[in-house]
Amino acid sequence: MSLLTAAIPACGILAQEVADSLRLPEVVVTERYSDREIRSSAPVQIFSQDQIRYLHSLQLSDAVKHFSGVTIKDYGGIGGLKTISVRSLGAHHTAVIYNGISINDVQAGQIDIGRFSLNNVELVTLHTGQNDQIFLPATAFSAASSLVIQNVRPHFDKGKRINGSGSVKAGSFGLFNPSFYANTRITDKLTMTASAEWLTSKGEYPYRLQYGEKGDSSSMERRRNTDVENLRLEGALFADLSPATKGDLRVYHYRSERGLPGATIYYNTENYSNQRLWDRTFFVQSNIEHIFSPKWVLKGDAKYNRGYLRYLDPAYLGPGGKYEDIFNQHETYGSLSALYRVFERLSFSASSDLSSATMHAERKKFTTPTRLTWRSVFAAKWVEEQVISTANILYTQTFESVRNVEAAGNRSKVSPYLSVSVKPFTGTNLRIRAFYKNSFRLPTFNDLYYPAVGTRDLKPEDTHQWNIGATYAVSPGKNRTSHFTATLDAYRNRVKNKIVAYPTGNLHQWAMINVGKVIITGMDLSVEGTITFTEQVRLRMGGNYTFQSALDKTNPDKNTYNHQIAYTPRHSGSGRAVIQLPRVDIAYTLLWSGERYYNNYNSKEFLMKGYSDHALSVSKDFRTRLGKIDLQLEVLNLLDKNYQIVRNYPMPGRSFRINASFNF
Repeated sequence: MSLLTAAIPACGILAQEVADSLRLPEVVVTERYSDREIRSSAPVQIFSQDQIRYLHSLQLSDAVKHFSGVTIKDYGGIGGLKTISVRSLGAHHTAVIYNGISINDVQAGQIDIGRFSLNNVELVTLHTGQNDQIFLPATAFSAASSLVIQNVRPHFDKGKRINGSGSVKAGSFGLFNPSFYANTRITDKLTMTASAEWLTSKGEYPYRLQYGEKGDSSSMERRRNTDVENLRLEGALFADLSPATKGDLRVYHYRSERGLPGATIYYNTENYSNQRLWDRTFFVQSNIEHIFSPKWVLKGDAKYNRGYLRYLDPAYLGPGGKYEDIFNQHETYGSLSALYRVFERLSFSASSDLSSATMHAERKKFTTPTRLTWRSVFAAKWVEEQVISTANILYTQTFESVRNVEAAGNRSKVSPYLSVSVKPFTGTNLRIRAFYKNSFRLPTFNDLYYPAVGTRDLKPEDTHQWNIGATYAVSPGKNRTSHFTATLDAYRNRVKNKIVAYPTGNLHQWAMINVGKVIITGMDLSVEGTITFTEQVRLRMGGNYTFQSALDKTNPDKNTYNHQIAYTPRHSGSGRAVIQLPRVDIAYTLLWSGERYYNNYNSKEFLMKGYSDHALSVSKDFRTRLGKIDLQLEVLNLLDKNYQIVRNYPMPGRSFRINASFNF
């Protein structure tokens, strides 16, 4: 649950005046974003564009850290890898969905969410379990959780044919980040958007290096090889072909070059890492939807994706004095979905997806694997004021093929899901909800085919999720200008056939094997509220708390049995507050984490201290004849704390950022 309600934008509009009119194929409703979080039969958390502005976020990963139940592995700096794990299931079990279609990486299986910008994003939504909407591609039903990114769609005031915004962010460590976004109405039925963004940063920042047997000695060092340069270009065409037919076409291009700073090592801080990474992604995707009647709706999705990755280690100690890998991925995807409304409260849907993904490498005798994946789902949804329930059953079939060597086996799986939300009392907005979901994640191409590591007979990881919770909302007072919500969810996850790397003959030869079993028990608590003092003074505040016990249950004879899995704190949370005054807005955010271990064996030498990260910003906007100017000054890591999220990858200390934007 988001902690600053998206229904009440930070620019200061009254709560009941701001409603999100949704045209859902299953049902047409009008509600605040926070109402969607309360009514949902499975946990959903939403950040709107207005909320994101006050989260001190440069990248998507910065905003996602404020969702409850989320663990971000952050390797430090703007260019450092950032992956998301929801309720300790791992990054492979979280789907990243961009404007309705999943982003896949068949090589590594996890998406670096640090590469996504927030400049043209309208909504960021995290679904734990399953989305309550059932009119979706089958792939959207396959993961244990999903992070949904929705870009801004064109909106025009009466008489206008063009609008947009331009912004420049600059800050510490050489950050410079200009961006531009524009909407154009071509005809009454055809609109277009275009956006561009460039980001560059030296990224070098000071940090304190602890060393000695007890870590009681330290020295001031500077993070090296942390430079990054990104370019993102996007375009979209939206067509209302008829009152019953609409569609869109999107093109996306991203390229980056960055240094990969290694782990900090005493006496080797200058040359510990010279590794470089080049990344290029291009995709084109389209969607078309047609309403045949009030009962029947049909939708089609298609996508082509091409990815390029080059990795270079010029200081490699093996033969040749360097190590270089170049990988290319190609994916073609298509989906067809149908929705049938039996009557107002009951809907059914069916979807079928087919995708083909191939990975090439510029090395001799590479296996060149191809995976053909077919998914089909049948879903049902019941909606009324007192009860909301969804159910689906997903069938997945994969076909593997390779060159030169034996391919991994084909896989098939049936995965059920059921959820329900009940409102027991008509006079109180209290709801009880529960869900069960079975899902799995396939071994990646690296797991199966990477030289000296891949294992052909790996089984998919199998997950079972149980959740029970309660949601509550109240708007006290005669005018109901204040609004408070709370959600509490308890859950238990079980992972079987966990894929782990296991040493064989020596530390340079590892094998991927199914030996893991993890049981995760936890609780997520989120609260948020808005207090309206006057028409021009409002306070918005919120916080969340997460408890997670993620225990290794692989083998009772192992010394890691019943130990907390690595990098999973038992206690963590976040907080935020925005006070809106007549002249300025002041925002404060807090991220905190308790102690955790960086090894699955929970001994003192592997214990990492907890940390807290505070940030503060002051914002002001100016109205001009040409448009609105927004200025924002941010202070990040306000207390200049020296901390690490991943062992030996220090995070930046205190830094400053200024953002100037012009909306026309």
